[in-house]
Amino acid sequence: MSTDKIRDCIETCIRCAHACEHCAQSCLRESDVTPMAACIQTDRDCAEACWMAAAFMSRGSLFIEEVCDVCAKICDACAAECGKHEMDHCQKCAEACRRCAHECRALTGVHA
Repeated sequence: MSTDKIRDCIETCIRCAHACEHCAQSCLRESDVTPMAACIQTDRDCAEACWMAAAFMSRGSLFIEEVCDVCAKICDACAAECGKHEMDHCQKCAEACRRCAHECRALTGVHA
């Protein structure tokens, strides 16, 4: 794996984690939080997966491919969930998740 590809993937994972954290917090501020429960939970799971993938890549772990594969799957799920909601923060999160899933798959050579 090239260091440029790893660096790009780390940066994309960090941006995605930020978007997910922001989306979860914004969902918690909605007037009716109940319909946002799945979005909040998926955002939190996705942010955690992205932070973990960035950490594994940063330290050159032997498990980069496995962690990035899982991260891509969780990003797909988060993009699907956030994509159901019209709020700007959800739509921005969905886009960040799609980019992250793409970058993680490009790094590992795994395609959806």
